[in-house]
Amino acid sequence: MKQVLKNGFTAWADGLVLFSRTFGHQAWYIFLFLLTAIALIWQPMAVYSQTQFNDIQGHWAESCIQQLAQQRIINGYPDGSFKPNAPVTRAEFAALVTVAFPDTAVVRSGGKFADVSVRYWAFSAISKAYQTGFMTGYPGGVFQPKRNIPRIEALVSLASGLKYTPAQPVQETLNGAFADAANIPEYSRNAIAAAIEKQLVVNYPNVRQFNPTQLATRGDVAAFLCQATQKTGLVASQYIAQVENPTPINPQAELRGVWLTNIDSNVLFSRQNITNSIQNLQQLNFNTIYPTVWNWGYTLYPSKVAEKVTGLPVRLVTPIDESLDPDLGTKNRDMLKEIIAEAHKKGMRVIPWFEFGFMAPADSQLAKLHPDWLTQNAQGDKIKKEGNHDRVWLNPFHPEVQDFIQDLIREIVANYEIDGIQFDDHFGLPSDLGYDPFTVKLYQQEHQGKSPPTDSKDSEWLSWRAGKITDYLTQVFRGIKQEKSNVIISISPNPQRFSYDFFLADWETWERRGLVEELIVQIYRNDFNVFVSELEQPEVKAARSHIPVGIGILTGLKNKPIPFSQIKQQVDAVRQRGFAGVSFFFYETLWNNAPESSQQRQSGFDSLFPTPVKVPAI
Repeated sequence: MKQVLKNGFTAWADGLVLFSRTFGHQAWYIFLFLLTAIALIWQPMAVYSQTQFNDIQGHWAESCIQQLAQQRIINGYPDGSFKPNAPVTRAEFAALVTVAFPDTAVVRSGGKFADVSVRYWAFSAISKAYQTGFMTGYPGGVFQPKRNIPRIEALVSLASGLKYTPAQPVQETLNGAFADAANIPEYSRNAIAAAIEKQLVVNYPNVRQFNPTQLATRGDVAAFLCQATQKTGLVASQYIAQVENPTPINPQAELRGVWLTNIDSNVLFSRQNITNSIQNLQQLNFNTIYPTVWNWGYTLYPSKVAEKVTGLPVRLVTPIDESLDPDLGTKNRDMLKEIIAEAHKKGMRVIPWFEFGFMAPADSQLAKLHPDWLTQNAQGDKIKKEGNHDRVWLNPFHPEVQDFIQDLIREIVANYEIDGIQFDDHFGLPSDLGYDPFTVKLYQQEHQGKSPPTDSKDSEWLSWRAGKITDYLTQVFRGIKQEKSNVIISISPNPQRFSYDFFLADWETWERRGLVEELIVQIYRNDFNVFVSELEQPEVKAARSHIPVGIGILTGLKNKPIPFSQIKQQVDAVRQRGFAGVSFFFYETLWNNAPESSQQRQSGFDSLFPTPVKVPAI
């Protein structure tokens, strides 16, 4: 029917022009009405937009298809279907890439083909796909718009348009990913290797079979686009092609760490508790301890800096432990010195954790005594909820705040034989904050008097604040190294997207600038596929090529017990991908608050770490 309409269109339109000359201008209204109706019929079926389809339930790419439909990157059919197993024409693919990547720069001129009329529905999309480098034509100046696109051509198109190039030896990448690598044509090998490195290649149902000449289905193309645009674990990791790591895990070096806290745990409240816990960890072949030294607006070690600013030199018990004496465990004790002494005797590293960063309780002495140090949101609110607790945030751009935090850090580095110091997302700032008078004035000084955008997620506003925090970390890094060059800087953030978007903690940039010497990405996920997808993010892989990168694994919370089977599965995934090791949050839930008995849990960790090992070299 489309062809009949197209063949007769010109003659029919000429007839209406003649008709209008005879019967008057009303004929043009008839013409426009009919033209609109025909345009609706003429368009390809895939112009109908839905976000819910009646034929993708249970399909392996269901989540991906729904996400792309919500973003109007892909569409369905008038009957409510998506037809995930149907093929995709080259014209349809051209239309998809121009919608998915609208801001791609033009790299060449041209884009007109002998078999694509200017009246063809995809003429503009085909021209743009050619000009931006996504697609090319065939000998003879043709495009073959109705030809179904093979998987290999779809992936080569994406790798070419996105300017991906392989970083590793191509043959090793292809052979490491596919059992049928020999069937991949020579012209496409570089592009496919780059696509593997960028995790664009999705193979269902057998991830090891590439099937290069097989036609791409609508489900395949949706998955490719998801991998290229979303990066949110919408495609199950078992179908994402990757190079199998042929290098055996080094049994002589692995990070095996644990965080020690004063919340829901009494491990820090007495020297005997510390001695017992470190002995227990050493027997199970742990090699690194991350004790919290700064939270709730207090230091957990005797601090002259904290005493000068808050009036209190040390506190171990948090205000939420109302049944405990606030001074419990502080008399004639230095918790941090005890941990260092015991751990070093056992050959274990101690890296104090600066847990709260710039955050403090709203009712803390720090907040009460220094209200001018606090930042706020665009509405002027200083209090921000963290769970059930009211928090405030010290302004990381304020010189007095910067001096206070850096003085605390220098105090620890100068007075204790620590192996490193650790920061996390709290060394950033919630992205809705930063509207206090000091920061607004600073922004205006650097933007010709212009005030910050009211949209806290404005990209330039995010970048400006994140850049200031990066500058401050640079200052902190240099101060630490000047005091003791052998003290390493460890960072334990959330995945990059969350850290940057919600806490302005741009750890990817920190790592690239050499400000991070050990990275532990907190991946506290119950969904194993999501957990694995975070392991495979490009910025994580990039960091691994520079520094030791470990993974933070949640062993449980007070009201959230986690079975050991999940812990083991995640540790195995980390090891299979060649990471530097793991650290667990937190000590108490290694053995307690768990579905299994304490003895069963300890036996489980004994099987995970059967022999002692060193930490990876920095």
